[in-house]
Amino acid sequence: MVEMTEVANILRNATSNSLLILDEIGRGTSTFDGLSIAWAVVEHISNPKLLGAKTLFATHYHELTELEGKLSNVNNYCIAVKEKGDDIVFLRKIVKGGADKSYGIQVAKLAGVPDSVIERAKELVQELSDADITETVSEIAQEKKSKSKVQKYDQVDLEQMTLMDTVSDEDVLNELKEIEISTLTPIEALNVLNRLQNRLKNRW
Repeated sequence: MVEMTEVANILRNATSNSLLILDEIGRGTSTFDGLSIAWAVVEHISNPKLLGAKTLFATHYHELTELEGKLSNVNNYCIAVKEKGDDIVFLRKIVKGGADKSYGIQVAKLAGVPDSVIERAKELVQELSDADITETVSEIAQEKKSKSKVQKYDQVDLEQMTLMDTVSDEDVLNELKEIEISTLTPIEALNVLNRLQNRLKNRW
């Protein structure tokens, strides 16, 4: 709430003559919510008819680099990094272009996180990369992705399923029949399955 209050104040009161410095917009919420908020903020600020202020926008959502060339006046810059095997050195130099990948695990190692945690994180990031949303983000930026008819559910929806749900087997089967599987990302498919399973488990 504190972060969003600050963002609201900036967007409502800044002018085209303002210099905005925004750091990690959307970090306080879920991945999809945070990315969506950060994306919409970039679109709003970069649009001269809405704001058009000069802005430094630091973000951990590397998917936002797709906006360069899709939105006028949006340019990517990053810190130059030299890789030595599994190790990295930040060169303290800003170069044009977006970071081609995240260095979170390497930074964790530099910070002194135990090796066992680092190794487990490497295993997990490999598994999770299968559900990477970068391709989807690229499609949205190019305005080629068709709108899905499948209702999307965020984590709050999944956690707040009511115990008063009187769903029947037929209800679930009918909903399954309506799902267009070919339009679902892996994460969306898992969310839908989890939600339906919860409905069956928590019914009267």
